[in-house]
Amino acid sequence: MKTGDLITSAVSNAFRSKTRTLLTILAIFVGAFTLTITSGLGTGINRYIDDTVSSIGAEDVMAVTKTSDSTAGGIPTGDPVEYDPDAVASAQPGPPGAAGSVIAITPDDLKTLSSIDGVLRVEATKTVTPDFIQHDGGTRWVIGAGSLIAGQTVELAAGTIPDSASDEYQVAVPLTFVDALGFDDADAAIGQTVTIAVSDPTRVQHEVEATVVGVAEEAFTGGGASALPNQALTDELFGLQNSGVPADEQERFASASIWFDPDATAEQIDVLQADLEDAGFTGTTVADQLGAFTAVIDAIVLVLNGFAVIALLAASFGIVNTLLMSVQERTREIGLMKAMGMGSGRVFSLFSLEAMFIGFLGSAVGVGIGMLVGSAISTALADGLFADLPGLSLIAFDPASIVTIILIVMGIAFVAGTLPAARGAKADPVDSLRYE
Repeated sequence: MKTGDLITSAVSNAFRSKTRTLLTILAIFVGAFTLTITSGLGTGINRYIDDTVSSIGAEDVMAVTKTSDSTAGGIPTGDPVEYDPDAVASAQPGPPGAAGSVIAITPDDLKTLSSIDGVLRVEATKTVTPDFIQHDGGTRWVIGAGSLIAGQTVELAAGTIPDSASDEYQVAVPLTFVDALGFDDADAAIGQTVTIAVSDPTRVQHEVEATVVGVAEEAFTGGGASALPNQALTDELFGLQNSGVPADEQERFASASIWFDPDATAEQIDVLQADLEDAGFTGTTVADQLGAFTAVIDAIVLVLNGFAVIALLAASFGIVNTLLMSVQERTREIGLMKAMGMGSGRVFSLFSLEAMFIGFLGSAVGVGIGMLVGSAISTALADGLFADLPGLSLIAFDPASIVTIILIVMGIAFVAGTLPAARGAKADPVDSLRYE
């Protein structure tokens, strides 16, 4: 029997007992459907994390702070800590025991960072604390100021990301501030002028006008009340904020950014972080910051996938039962085929193909309906419960994952069909022909 005839015969034989086969396919469908939904859930959430949280920083940039053995400079929440005159306030929470303080990075530290092997560029992070933002003499609104570095991405409702290379003062305002600032919608805000104010150490307030070039969506990581100025605007606000402060005191930064080879391997990044640690610094990549999010999501998806695998294992017993009954019912037919010269290997292949075909049907139907149901649920949630999280497709599907699910189910079906196939292959043709 040729391979083509073998496949045709396997497909035909699968439906000799339609009810039994359909029940087996239904059991496989449940497992494949569940596996598709859970896999899509993981894909959708992780994709949203990658797209949205990438605003934390570029993939080839590492945030660096100076390592401290104490929690100097902050308000202790536990045992008393010694004061350190080199501590400065940080926009990020400090270590346990401190209220957002880190050891200041100085120009000498920036030179040290530049000399470390693997560091391509170093730039200090300038922290700006605006008093308010205002448009056309309207209400003054309290707002924070984020920071943008080359390569960052921000989810935008309108406009573009502020150009760090431009000499013009540019800013992206949060979507939640559009109405408050008096704009009809996000598109109407683009090109308008806003006033941002900062106060120097003597409490003198300085105002700077900037052009709105973008409106940023609110991400699930927060930051919804922070404007994003370009480098020129940041430098101007930072200078005004430190008016009257001696130059050596101005050049004390909470953190810095270092650029490394974007093609660097994980091992090379680990080496760079170790070198930074030896030099007295702590380096954190975007991957490090995203690790907690992705680890939790992957763990949840893994547990859910476990239930799908249990369903598939249960379905595998249905395949064994279906094919064992098929072998028993076709004992004389098997004997006839072997008597006519069909080898044991071909008999084994015939029943194995039948098992894989049943697995394919169950998985294909399960995956297909799973994608339809998942897409419908995702769309409904995006328009309802998750309307405040633009860009989130809770359940998304990756073609590679879909193909993998089908192949896994077919593999399970093949393994389940091994016992009946082996039983049929070992059948003695004489005894089989005598079987009643």
